[in-house]
Amino acid sequence: MKIEAIHLSVLDLPGRSSLFSLTRSREDGRFYWRSQTQGPAETEIHVLHVRTTEGIEGVCTVGDARYSTLRPIELEHMRALAVGHDALDRRGLRELLHHAARSAFLAPGWFGALDNCLWDIHGKAEGRPVHELIGTARPHGEAYYNIRSGDLNSALADAEYAMGEGFAALKDHFAQSWRRNCDWLRRLRQTVGGAIALMHDAAGCQYTLDEALAVGKVLEETDFLWFEEPLPDRSLVELQVLCKSLSIPILALETLMHDMDLCRAWLQVGATDLVRANARVGVTSLLDLAAFAARHNTSVELNGPGGLFGLVHAHMICAIPNTSRYEYFPDGSRDELGREIGLLNPPVPANGMIAPPSGPGWGAEWDWKRFRDKTTATL
Repeated sequence: MKIEAIHLSVLDLPGRSSLFSLTRSREDGRFYWRSQTQGPAETEIHVLHVRTTEGIEGVCTVGDARYSTLRPIELEHMRALAVGHDALDRRGLRELLHHAARSAFLAPGWFGALDNCLWDIHGKAEGRPVHELIGTARPHGEAYYNIRSGDLNSALADAEYAMGEGFAALKDHFAQSWRRNCDWLRRLRQTVGGAIALMHDAAGCQYTLDEALAVGKVLEETDFLWFEEPLPDRSLVELQVLCKSLSIPILALETLMHDMDLCRAWLQVGATDLVRANARVGVTSLLDLAAFAARHNTSVELNGPGGLFGLVHAHMICAIPNTSRYEYFPDGSRDELGREIGLLNPPVPANGMIAPPSGPGWGAEWDWKRFRDKTTATL
């Protein structure tokens, strides 16, 4: 079964990200960058279609909530290299496209959507869901809820709401000064009690190494599960110090997770304890990274939502033994938004748990008329 044709659907969606301005403010004796939302950014999403000589079509979004478009030059290279290739030889094609990236000046993982389409094709060819092709590790997985974190009262109220919905794991995005964050982290733990898993996502906090060490000690005292992006991912030496100095696991690499080689290197030299990952680079590459992490006695933790508005990661959470939780964003902004372009079954947690559909491949169910109505171009 050969790859016969590749095309791309271009669709418009309501704004999923915001334009913002940045200003500098002074607090605790130093300057911070603070953002101010300016309104929604125009959003375009690309959906890749790969058709085989057997008439099977694999479908997947490009990227997920981010990196959701494919450049024309990438599509051209993809066709030139992949059409005519064995559709089930994902590993061989991955190595080919990875090698081509240097000569074509393409980003690592640029071919992820193609790889994900090939998994869809394989599942449809065998009549089996992707997680079953890989080897089902669990029938469903736990989801964690990202609480609203702009102010303390809203965060605590949202945490209580999430617990009422059955979520047993919550993540904050507190982005105040380190001292205020420490106060808020303690208040959050007091509010939810000791049975709820808590994670602190420090993206945008701009901690110094000394501040990250101090925050990490508070997280240890309050029994948080992990400390996410405490420092810029490229601060390798400082991350090594942090990992050695704290007992709470450091979760890093969200801004580098498109590059599997860098992810492996950071883990090997002790610059992270847990590995942030996303299947938008391709499930084949993600599975290799997960196996590498397992050999280092650690896990990959999936950055939400994943392709097809979360369907891809719903499969991964059930297929990868060394991953713990599905990342869920409230209000349907990352999953139910798929209904806008005709996806009928975006994954939504129930009682804090997530499960993939049982249909073949990714199990995506489409209203193709709505999809075509929302399509603005076909490339």
